[in-house]
Amino acid sequence: MNKSDVFFERASGVAALMVPGLALWMRSGYSWGAAVLLICSFATAGVWLRRPPGRDTWWLFASVLAMGVVWALDFDAGQGSWSDLDRPAKYLLALPCLLYVVAYPPRARMLWLGLAIGACGAGCIGMYQAMVQHMPRANGYTNAIQYGGLSLLLGLMCSAALLVQWDRWKPWQRVAWALCILLGFQGSLLSESRGGWLVLPLALPLCAWLQARFGQRKLAVVGAALVVAGVAGLMAFKAHDVRLRVGEAFQEITEYEASGDAASSVGQRLAHWKLAWAMGADRPLTGWGRYGYEAEKQRRVAAGEAHPFVLQFSHAHNEVLDIFAKRGLPGVAVLLLFYGVPLVLFWPTRRRVFPNPSGPLDEEGLCLRLVGVLLPVSYMGFGVTQVFLGHNSGTMFYLFMCMLVLAILQGRHRARALQPAAAIS
Repeated sequence: MNKSDVFFERASGVAALMVPGLALWMRSGYSWGAAVLLICSFATAGVWLRRPPGRDTWWLFASVLAMGVVWALDFDAGQGSWSDLDRPAKYLLALPCLLYVVAYPPRARMLWLGLAIGACGAGCIGMYQAMVQHMPRANGYTNAIQYGGLSLLLGLMCSAALLVQWDRWKPWQRVAWALCILLGFQGSLLSESRGGWLVLPLALPLCAWLQARFGQRKLAVVGAALVVAGVAGLMAFKAHDVRLRVGEAFQEITEYEASGDAASSVGQRLAHWKLAWAMGADRPLTGWGRYGYEAEKQRRVAAGEAHPFVLQFSHAHNEVLDIFAKRGLPGVAVLLLFYGVPLVLFWPTRRRVFPNPSGPLDEEGLCLRLVGVLLPVSYMGFGVTQVFLGHNSGTMFYLFMCMLVLAILQGRHRARALQPAAAIS
């Protein structure tokens, strides 16, 4: 490996640290690592264009491209502005980054360090905003919902890093990882984002089951119990606020069902879901488009067919229903592909986590795959009550974390393939 290759491999490692590490506690922190990857992808285009990526890379490439095309369909020069191309541009610019990082895969240790820094930073900025600035809901440098969801996700990823690789870490490192987990969850609690909390009872049992499935039953059970105990302990410090937020949610559901009151957070979401479903059902093959959605929504409100509160937001507060109303069933299919491709690529199987059938479990490989599985699973959970991909933070974190995890896994696979040859020589 020449000096240039070493430099660009280290640069991808720096990006692997920065993407999760800076995501929530710096302004536009989720973009810094992406910028490093983009610059390096342009600088090395002549190299990675001559290195054809594997099938898995092409699948992820296709899913990102398809999602970018769906967002590009929202552009209408007659009604909007060129700034409307900002969202699809992120997807298209991510494509050379994917090909670069697969050609120059980072080391897994840089991702672990990034996850630890990111979870700690998320919790610390949340405590600063809540305890020093006395903000009612911590939001990092995005909004409270996005911040709370991503902070929870970072905590879950740190849980996987600690529990699956327990034997690898020294005692002080285990304590440090436990602190990272608690800080990540603390950030989520301080955001008071109820929708994000729905992910925990979905993702935690799934990860525990996958871990137990490959021989780490004791660690899975004990680890899950400790995570639940830690979350319960954190909630005890905000027990009143948590009970209040949960109680408000049930009350708002009751009021909406009784009188159609959409003047609350939950009521507004239910009204949006009802409207988006009806609009999507009217145009299931094409949807209404971004501007058509807004115009039709205003028409239905004026006709008394929808509550006026739905005019306050440009989306339906549900990822699937929002794209169903705007892009119809083809848009829903692309969204499910965008979730499904990473889920299939990262899903741990016996062949994937036991490279040598008679050898030991590849603990780091299993951990990387759990981190990868957590991305689509968590985003599907976040998407129940929020259009998570409609925000820069949600889009950038998903895109670049998916490609980084895939690149690290492929880099480890290539390194194993070269070991026998190196031993023979």
